[in-house]
Amino acid sequence: MVLTFWLDQPVWLMFVLLSAVFAICMGAISLLSTWSATRPGMHKLGIGVVAPYFNAISVMLALLTGFVANDAWERQRQATKIVQSEKTNLLAVHDLSLATASDMSAIRTKLVAYANALIDDEWPKMTVGESSATANEALGELMQSVADPRHSAEAGAAAHGSLLDAVMNLRAERGTRLGLADVQGDQSKWLTLMVLALLTLVSIGLIHVDKPVPQAVAMILFSVATVTTLGMIGLHERPFDGPMPVTSAPLEMARTAMTSVKP
Repeated sequence: MVLTFWLDQPVWLMFVLLSAVFAICMGAISLLSTWSATRPGMHKLGIGVVAPYFNAISVMLALLTGFVANDAWERQRQATKIVQSEKTNLLAVHDLSLATASDMSAIRTKLVAYANALIDDEWPKMTVGESSATANEALGELMQSVADPRHSAEAGAAAHGSLLDAVMNLRAERGTRLGLADVQGDQSKWLTLMVLALLTLVSIGLIHVDKPVPQAVAMILFSVATVTTLGMIGLHERPFDGPMPVTSAPLEMARTAMTSVKP
């Protein structure tokens, strides 16, 4: 729930909230290190804590950050690629239907209806992880129309086979896209990231517990780097419903190209 709430915020607020968490933790560590009631205890904890201890936690943080970043960027790349592939196959079905000798105006009409359902109905629903019943029905009608055996006799087996392949690709790509849109943010990996980041912050504080100014500088530098990194990863966490979503622009371009030609 916390991750979902954070990802639902505007970009600037995402960074502000993340910065606030680290600022509170830095303030708490600094206060505990300087307050007379807690300073002796903090100094006891910091005795013998040297840089190698900090490195052990920071290495784990770096490895997990790389894993989470790669996962987020890979989903973003897949989403972009799949939408472009859908555009290509929409245009392929349309162009093949025009190139054949048989009358395939009904296929083109159903193809445009499917594109309309994708853009106007399904795309908004993907932001909440849902699919469109209208798009599903339109795709079913398109597949039934393309699978009509008479097209093989009138247009030739090769052309009909290519047409069927393109439609089947559309079906597979839609399933992949919906799968990417339905992926919810993994709360556990982000929780682990935050725990490791805060532990690293505590380690820095303990290493410099007897030097308030170096302690503050080291914690600030680490926090700025961590907030920037985690914030950028968060921008790509949800490919279709986030601050930098993959849009339906390629599909809209395909629809425009298809509707500019009379059925």
